[in-house]
Amino acid sequence: MKKWIALAFLGLVLAAPARAMVFTGSLLGTNENPPNASPGTGSVTVTMDVALHSLRIEASFEGLLAGVTAAHIHCCTSDATPNVSPATQTPSFVNFPATMAGSYDMTFDTSQASTWNASFITANGGTTAGAENAFFNGMMDGGAYFNIHSSLYPSGEIRANLTPVPEPSTYALLLAGLVVVGGVATRRRR
Repeated sequence: MKKWIALAFLGLVLAAPARAMVFTGSLLGTNENPPNASPGTGSVTVTMDVALHSLRIEASFEGLLAGVTAAHIHCCTSDATPNVSPATQTPSFVNFPATMAGSYDMTFDTSQASTWNASFITANGGTTAGAENAFFNGMMDGGAYFNIHSSLYPSGEIRANLTPVPEPSTYALLLAGLVVVGGVATRRRR
């Protein structure tokens, strides 16, 4: 029995919640609302660590029909409002390439007002902490999207609906539970 308790404890330690959450999405014109026929494609990974107040944006894109005029994350959508205002820096993330293809990797401090759209801060209690909390919850609920706008598509040429990536700790917790259940079942048969 001690062996099973040790394994369960190990599984719980491995399953300790991570501080950072990762969200990904595919950038496509068909993800826009309404959809468009842009041949542009790309991908984005957003890593948010609330404890460290960091937001990392990693994006790559190609095939746009015009140069980028804006790039940011919109939040927080619902079924009734699939298009919402930007939550992050406007019109674009600092140093985002204004080209038809490119890549981007930048980390922002979510405790700084410069990371957020001022109206998003105001709408969420008037503080960066309120904005950070609303943004994280919106991302967890699937209510955020990364958008790249161009001069040809001022409302957005390609868009990625951001979805959370399951943490490895989730799988470790599941495995630990299966080990405990299997151990108890084996012990009861003896």
